[in-house]
Amino acid sequence: MHIQFTTEAIGKLQEKLKENQSRYVKLKYDTDGCGCVMSGVTALWLVEEVESDDVKVETNDIPLYVERTKMVFLDEELTISFNASANCYMLKSPSQILNPRMSLLVK
Repeated sequence: MHIQFTTEAIGKLQEKLKENQSRYVKLKYDTDGCGCVMSGVTALWLVEEVESDDVKVETNDIPLYVERTKMVFLDEELTISFNASANCYMLKSPSQILNPRMSLLVK
C-alpha cells in the first residue's frame, strides 16, 4: 500500500502535529455505529500510541499507520488531499473517492 499526500494536506497535518507533539497519524477505518464492518468510514486520527495491529504504510512524507485487519477495505494506491473551503481532507484512489469529507480527530 502507498499513500500520497498533497502539498496542502502535508501543510495542514504538520500544523496539527506541531500542536499535538508526540502523536502518530493513523488512517482509521471506523466501524463504530455503522452496524457492519463493511460499512466503515475512514478518518484521520492523531493517536498517542501505535497499536500492535497497526502497520506503517509507505507515504511520500508524513509517517502513517493503518490497522492490518482493515487494510482489505482500502485500495493499494491512495491520495490524501485537503480542501480548504470545506476544511476537511479527502481520501481517494485512482478508481474511487473513499471519503470526500474526511475528518481529523485528536484521540
